[in-house]
Amino acid sequence: MNTGPIWVLSGSPGVGKSSVARALLARTPRGLHLPIDDLRDLVVSGLAPPSLTDDPEATHQFRLAREAARFHARLYAEAGFVVALDDVLWPADLAMLRVAWDGLDVRPVLLAPSLAVTHGRNAARVGKPFDTALLVPMIDALHPGLQPADFLAAGWHVLETSDLTVEQTADALLALPW
Repeated sequence: MNTGPIWVLSGSPGVGKSSVARALLARTPRGLHLPIDDLRDLVVSGLAPPSLTDDPEATHQFRLAREAARFHARLYAEAGFVVALDDVLWPADLAMLRVAWDGLDVRPVLLAPSLAVTHGRNAARVGKPFDTALLVPMIDALHPGLQPADFLAAGWHVLETSDLTVEQTADALLALPW
């Protein structure tokens, strides 16, 4: 059986990582979506919320969720599934994930719409178990730090998705040269 690719989608909260992952995987016969937020939400007690400060417990819990995703991504990719992992990741984070993905087809992409579009998408989100307005300060802090040039230099693809729908973004991902 052939291994499936592992898509790694990054971007600030609200850019559409999960929506794009679902649209991408809906086009495959077998797909697994690994949103780091959902893995973290499996914590029943003691969940440390995301923070803009250096909270050691939140850092520890994000590391655990990423390690779990790394394991599951390899397991499913080796079984022929197309895998999409989404999180707010920087190039150094991917280096940590790749340790367990040697020999696999890893496809890192930064989704990079404008800050205004990101805020609009965040405000329009539904189905979250919290008020998405709470993410506005996090978006304002993280978005500028996710510099496309840094990702390009590390071998990522960068998609400016301000003018793209979710479906158009999935099309654009599939059209990238790998």
